[in-house]
Amino acid sequence: MLCRTSIAFIATLMATGTARAIETFPDWRGQWLRVDGGHGPQFDPSKPAARGQQVPLTAEYQAIFEANLKSRDAGTQPYNPQLGCLPPGMPRTMILYEPMEVIVTPQATYMAFSFMNDLRRIFTDGREWPADVAPSFVGYSIGKWIDTDGAGRYDLLEVETRHIKGPRSLGQGIPVHKDNMTVVKEKMYLDKGNPDIMHDEVTTIDNAFTRPWTVSMTYRHEHNPIWTEFFCAEGNNHVIIGQDTYFLSGDHQLMPTRKDQSPPDLRNFKGE
Repeated sequence: MLCRTSIAFIATLMATGTARAIETFPDWRGQWLRVDGGHGPQFDPSKPAARGQQVPLTAEYQAIFEANLKSRDAGTQPYNPQLGCLPPGMPRTMILYEPMEVIVTPQATYMAFSFMNDLRRIFTDGREWPADVAPSFVGYSIGKWIDTDGAGRYDLLEVETRHIKGPRSLGQGIPVHKDNMTVVKEKMYLDKGNPDIMHDEVTTIDNAFTRPWTVSMTYRHEHNPIWTEFFCAEGNNHVIIGQDTYFLSGDHQLMPTRKDQSPPDLRNFKGE
């Protein structure tokens, strides 16, 4: 039998809508990892890396992609802002290079990424797009919960993300348009047969593409998580000078990344 205090507490929850929120929102708490073996560092986990991704690029951006691959093969990656410890940005963030933690509330769903210490806020409070938004690497996200089977519990989160700043790429030399007008639409849900599997259908709309590009990413729930710190600047041996990339040796000496690479421009240093 419920005591008067318990009845009063439940009545308060129902009056504020909190009880309904607990009953209707899915439990996505905890640590999520990408499903390796089917999800490597390539953006589309179902296809091989580089040209095997079959990115629907315009002729202009296909040429940029080819130049990036040539640069990578030569031992330098000026196209990759992560070498300088900038965040991957949306939608590349959702590759999950490191674990992700998800916290669902009625007003917003929070996604905390160990990699680069990024934090996404997906607002689900019914707001409209604000008139003035400061762009960020993870962008500004508005979501909507949907009960797809009428069971009285939300099971699908639809998200749209805009206002993403650069420089960015999709990894492995895949460019996005320099205008930073990318729009990302996602459908996130748990697997019907296995609630420890989360699916994220990511559609990227970008002026570097001839059409929207949809990719399916898969994550697994880790029940015994180990959380570690990730600071890109700690132990980063990549050095970008101008448009060229060098390495730092173990004794902090500048090293070339390819055969016959020229040293950096020293015009601003006095010779001895």
